[in-house]
Amino acid sequence: QVQPVESGGGLVQPGGSLRLSCAASGSIFSIYRMGWYRQAPGKQRELVVSITSGSGTNYADSVKGQFTISKNNAKNTPFLQMNGLKPEDATVYYCNAAIVTMLMNWGQGTQVTVSS
Repeated sequence: QVQPVESGGGLVQPGGSLRLSCAASGSIFSIYRMGWYRQAPGKQRELVVSITSGSGTNYADSVKGQFTISKNNAKNTPFLQMNGLKPEDATVYYCNAAIVTMLMNWGQGTQVTVSS
């Protein structure tokens, strides 16, 4: 089965930036909308931003103006540019389909740590 592989996380100071990348073990061209999720400890995984095959985007209010999603058109895999990072943004980030019926197996995610 196709599975996402996330990368690009790391340790950054408050106000810093990171760019997350997503790869897939197979073709994901059939997935019309891809997204980035995050899951804080003890909380449900939440979809924070998504992008369609036609590059239409949708952002959660909590990340509007701070995060920017884009994609590799050749592979339909999303990137996530995160600016102005805050401690509350620190958690594990995952990419996956943003359509429930098209969800793939979850990858390992990539850890984002925001600390001075």
